[in-house]
Amino acid sequence: MPRTSPFRVWWAQRPPAAGAAVMAAGILSVGLLQTGYDVLSGIALALTCAAWPALAADFVLRLVRERERWRAEAVTPAALTAVAATAVLGTRLTGTGRPVLAWALLALAAVLWPVLLANVVRHWGRRMPGSVFLCCVATQALAVLAASLARTESVAWPAHAALVLFWLGLGLHGLALAHFDPRQVREGPGDHWVAGGSLAISALAGSRLLAAGDGGLYLWNGDDRDVLRTVTVALLVLDLAGYAVLLVAEVLYPRTRYDVSRWATVFPMGMTAVATLSVAAAVDVPWLRGPGEVLLWVAVAACTAVAAGAVADGRASLRSRGPR
Repeated sequence: MPRTSPFRVWWAQRPPAAGAAVMAAGILSVGLLQTGYDVLSGIALALTCAAWPALAADFVLRLVRERERWRAEAVTPAALTAVAATAVLGTRLTGTGRPVLAWALLALAAVLWPVLLANVVRHWGRRMPGSVFLCCVATQALAVLAASLARTESVAWPAHAALVLFWLGLGLHGLALAHFDPRQVREGPGDHWVAGGSLAISALAGSRLLAAGDGGLYLWNGDDRDVLRTVTVALLVLDLAGYAVLLVAEVLYPRTRYDVSRWATVFPMGMTAVATLSVAAAVDVPWLRGPGEVLLWVAVAACTAVAAGAVADGRASLRSRGPR
């Protein structure tokens, strides 16, 4: 009987939360592109493009071969990383001259989103971890991709769809907040940062909607634009305040041991940086670019540390399963 390799055993036990690694690499690629670091952005994009098909194949294989396990995982908030990772990759590809791929990823994410969202929300409980905010993140990730395509392709309907998703995402954030356990700020393994990440991606969605309206399409009248601008700026302020609180909590309650949920820390950090840079451009506040770049490099440093922890953890896991 053929022996299963330690790597295959380790990979088969990978939780859905690992999808946050794709989200983290994808959003860092977006931020590095915005700040002119094209080579580093390309490296991050290559890593995202390499990881996403592997995660997608794993998603399909579990659906086909391990239906019960897939059903059990599909009701957890982490399942929504499939939607968010797909949309983040699509957003990055809108800036590479590959609109067909971006449209295809938008379509795929749009198909997955209602199915997974309905499953997850139905199984919400009390005192949920930070991953509960992925309902907002996945929704706003779709809004960001649709608004980005509306601007780059000069098509109005994705922007209107994105506006609906934007307001729906804010509503989902409020519902998630009601189910979130505040003790996670002190005790969470890393995914508690998604509480701030959902505000960051909401601010990014607002900035992309504003940019779409400035791209030659008549999308919003003056009143609509003022409301969108005010809400977007308010979301960024709330996000930055939340970022500060979470950072202080990391200092007061250090969690130095590697956990796969730490990728859900890197993603909100990178998303806050990208949101700051995007809002700076959308509302014409140039001085925000400086803090945005600082936050971006903080996210890159966090990503490097988490990646090192992941490699060390993977090597230890493989050695433990190897021949004795």
